[in-house]
Amino acid sequence: MSPILSVLPSFLLDFTVAIALSVLYIAVYTLATAHNEFALIRRNVPAASVSLGFSLVGFAIPLSSAMIFSETFIDLALWGLVALVVQIVVYGLVRLAIPDLSPRIARGEIAPALFLGAASVAAGLVNASAMRF
Repeated sequence: MSPILSVLPSFLLDFTVAIALSVLYIAVYTLATAHNEFALIRRNVPAASVSLGFSLVGFAIPLSSAMIFSETFIDLALWGLVALVVQIVVYGLVRLAIPDLSPRIARGEIAPALFLGAASVAAGLVNASAMRF
């Protein structure tokens, strides 16, 4: 049997769990924010796309680390949930620093969206590095 075919079931399971966690992340994150990212993106508001996109990257970084180092899909799912919580906490902390964050993103202001996105990516990198397997 080809080496690729022998690991294909593990790949498919990990990939499916990661996609499910990513969908869950987007659902939870968009409910947690005080603005409707998808409505804003449909209206071509770049700030909403920047903040949501970079938050998704910030989530995917530790998820990727979890995929590499987890021994079971349960480990992957649990670390994915930890990454989700970290990103929601980051959003809350950025809102403390910028109380009018959501209205500014809704108005299309790029600076607060970039700061939120950078904070999300930074937290994702630290989160991925802090995972101990």
